[in-house]
Amino acid sequence: MFVYVSLLMILILPIALAAMLFYLIGFRKPMKFIINKLAQLWALSIVKITGVKATVTGKENIPRSGGVCFVSNHCGYFDIILLLAFCTRQFGFIAKKELAFVPFLNCWIFMLGGLFIDRKNIRKGIKTIRKGAQRISTGGGMIIFPEGTRSKGQGLLSFRPGSLKLATMAKAPIVPVAIEGSYDVFEKTKRFVRTPVKLAFLKPIDTKDMPREDQKNILCDKIYLAIKEELDIDKKSICTQLDRFLLIL
Repeated sequence: MFVYVSLLMILILPIALAAMLFYLIGFRKPMKFIINKLAQLWALSIVKITGVKATVTGKENIPRSGGVCFVSNHCGYFDIILLLAFCTRQFGFIAKKELAFVPFLNCWIFMLGGLFIDRKNIRKGIKTIRKGAQRISTGGGMIIFPEGTRSKGQGLLSFRPGSLKLATMAKAPIVPVAIEGSYDVFEKTKRFVRTPVKLAFLKPIDTKDMPREDQKNILCDKIYLAIKEELDIDKKSICTQLDRFLLIL
């Protein structure tokens, strides 16, 4: 399965590179659409072949136009595949600079509008964040994972200080995203498992007129609680079903 995923990504890469070439010489809008659709088809095919049962809610909360910043929890590697498959907006994301040296993957990250960040160099890191904020300000979409790492089944981790800088600098709507079950798809057992996963796009939070103090002290907690509450809904649902089962017994 892993071989198939890699081969499919490599096979459609030449088409995407050709589209990228046309994009660079001026045919930006149609080529950007083609690149995004190729990535979406790749992701949807992986979801189908792996047998993952995806439940997606809240698509109506995604702004149809204008800049937007998605803020998501990060369970595992499969998160990006789910987002590429089911998000109705084109988006880029900030990846650690080490991924810039991974063949084929680096090309896809670049073509999808991704940026590589050097976490050890504060000046370069801020420059990358500003570049991402600029893309949002001009009507694009970016996604960030404020936990800073994959949670690997440990539940929602604390957000890192300054992790929302990209979102606040852009002064664009923030759409919290809650993902559950993606770690179980591959990383938990080191083999692909047909397991249910959930992807929820929550109500957007407007930051345009939000006071700076609220951005520093309230925004992070507001997004964190929104995601946590969504993840806890599923736990409560499981507990309720178990209680009903025990009552029958």
